[in-house]
Amino acid sequence: MSLHPTLQPYADAWTHSIEAISELVGPLVEGEWNRRTPCPGWSVRDVVSHVIGLDCEMLGDPRPIHTLPRDLFHVTNDHQRYMEMQVDVRRHHTAPEMTSELEYVIIRRNRQLRNESRDPGTKVRGPLGTELPLEESMRAHAFNVWVHEQDLRAALGRPGNLDSPGAHIARDVLLAELPGVVAEKADAPRSSAIVFDVHGPVEFLRTIRVDIQGRGTLETAPALGPAATLTLDWETYVRLACGRVTPEGVADRVKAEGDPALTGAILRNFTVTQ
Repeated sequence: MSLHPTLQPYADAWTHSIEAISELVGPLVEGEWNRRTPCPGWSVRDVVSHVIGLDCEMLGDPRPIHTLPRDLFHVTNDHQRYMEMQVDVRRHHTAPEMTSELEYVIIRRNRQLRNESRDPGTKVRGPLGTELPLEESMRAHAFNVWVHEQDLRAALGRPGNLDSPGAHIARDVLLAELPGVVAEKADAPRSSAIVFDVHGPVEFLRTIRVDIQGRGTLETAPALGPAATLTLDWETYVRLACGRVTPEGVADRVKAEGDPALTGAILRNFTVTQ
């Protein structure tokens, strides 16, 4: 293998998730492709189209030349318009067309990964014409594909892989966003600590400490006398952080202790994906 060791976990996570997606959608009949998913405005077909589009971007394929219709009310900003292009261009594709393209893209991406010899710091194309390091791109991609695997599982009533390699990538990606959620978005009090106790297939206990300047840091050490503690299961944590549910919709699955105004502000600002 020529793949750099720091990139291997992301390649492994992508492989696991994309093969799971292929297995999920392979047997679907035409009507099942139209099932609604937790992604606003997106069906099963749309989520698979998005995943195909993401991998086409990783392959460096040219983006489709396509004009979006004006009645896509779930598309409200440039990032969503960028992502919607790969989805809308496939909206009328049949089930065999979708599965065939997915299989072909998987073959091409596996070949690309087998031959990948670039340094993790190599700059590659990102969304909206941006550039980012290859390692960051592969981490984000592994995260995205796992989250969309979960979207498809929710739509099809086929739960699973909440503790897969992609789930552990997702844990690290989402935890990296927590200090910003607590200290900046929720404006937690300075010199305070907020504890997150997550149980289920992926378990962790983390503390966000807010210093005297209002900066948040992620710590593994438990806090004594925290300003607030949020206890929830892993699946709910993911769904909240990825904007798939509202705090009100999962209130029975989240135990909030401490300052109600603070816990409410944290939960209202918990979504970190676009």
